[in-house]
Amino acid sequence: MFFRRRWLPHPVTSAVLFVVWLLLNHSLSAGHILLAATLGVLIPLFTRRFFPEPVTIGRIGTILRFIVIVLWDIVVASFTVARLTLGPTAKLRPRFIRIPVALGDDFALTALASTISLTPGTVSVELAPDREHILIHALDVDDEAALVRTIKERYEAPIKEIFQC
Repeated sequence: MFFRRRWLPHPVTSAVLFVVWLLLNHSLSAGHILLAATLGVLIPLFTRRFFPEPVTIGRIGTILRFIVIVLWDIVVASFTVARLTLGPTAKLRPRFIRIPVALGDDFALTALASTISLTPGTVSVELAPDREHILIHALDVDDEAALVRTIKERYEAPIKEIFQC
């Protein structure tokens, strides 16, 4: 364990660097394999201070369900945004909304903000200094409470379960 932690502080990153280097060079020659292995060890080794502590992620079923929900929401929101922008834009009701959040983990907050921004028609604007609210902009809102409830139920709750926070 000591060897792995000292020389391979982030083995997944090392493996990804190794594979990506070989794929980018379209070669499995000994020189490229040696260079890929060297880069796979040295880059994470020299940059380990920039990596945060490892995150505990659990509940694979919740992760898969969350991915399906987000992908579905992206598809539905894409069609909704297309309909809204191709129609009369004077009827749009854009708003900034504060979403209260109860996530203590930085990765969980980042995942929530990124998920909101990935969904067409919404974008995360700011995390409040107290880390208890995310300010979002929504393209068309008729019921703020319903949007807040949807984000909390469809995104925040599974993220809280995934990151165990």
